[in-house]
Amino acid sequence: MIQLRNVSKIYPNGARALVDVNLKIGKGEFVFLVGPSGAGKSTIIKLFYRDETPTRGQVQINSKNLVRMKDREVPYLRRGIGVIFQDFKLLPNKTVFENVAFALEVIGVSRSEVKNRTLVTLELVGLASKEKSFPHELSGGEQQRVCVARAIINNPALLVADEPTGNLDPETAWEIMDLLYNINKRGTTVVMATHARNIVDKMQKRVIAIENGRVARDEEKGGYGYDA
Repeated sequence: MIQLRNVSKIYPNGARALVDVNLKIGKGEFVFLVGPSGAGKSTIIKLFYRDETPTRGQVQINSKNLVRMKDREVPYLRRGIGVIFQDFKLLPNKTVFENVAFALEVIGVSRSEVKNRTLVTLELVGLASKEKSFPHELSGGEQQRVCVARAIINNPALLVADEPTGNLDPETAWEIMDLLYNINKRGTTVVMATHARNIVDKMQKRVIAIENGRVARDEEKGGYGYDA
């Protein structure tokens, strides 16, 4: 499903974020990206939804070449990719329902379908009773659940998450991981960058370690492998 071939990313200031990265991630996998801060994990995540493009190399998702992709094609790519951020990125002046529904409205889904799919998705993430609440009225865990709902409402083939539990207490973090685990069981590929050692060690999924912009380790049923 995802393939990176000889991917390097060098920023204008000369910083080398990625160096000759080769990766293959299959449909339906659950993958943790681990490694020190600044190792290149977030850059890899951004390549997947074309928020960044490589300086060299090729990025393919579902046989689509993201390097050669025209700018006008990017919104169509992103319809099949859900993104969850550490800092939520919710619209503060919109309710929970409106934040989630917005992902459908921008692609022209009918009003009745928007309502139905939004309510079903809020039920799935345990927020059916919070549809009229605003983000500032929610806990951090509830805000992250809204982010998950927004990311999955289009039934994406790929879900990418950049430190989705980084701002959450341990109990709430596990609630979010349970959601992601269940989404993965329904067939969605999940790639998550994280520093959460206990989560990685307990879940025993594929672990790809990034160090100094390179793949340092790639293990099935791997552990975190770094001191917390």
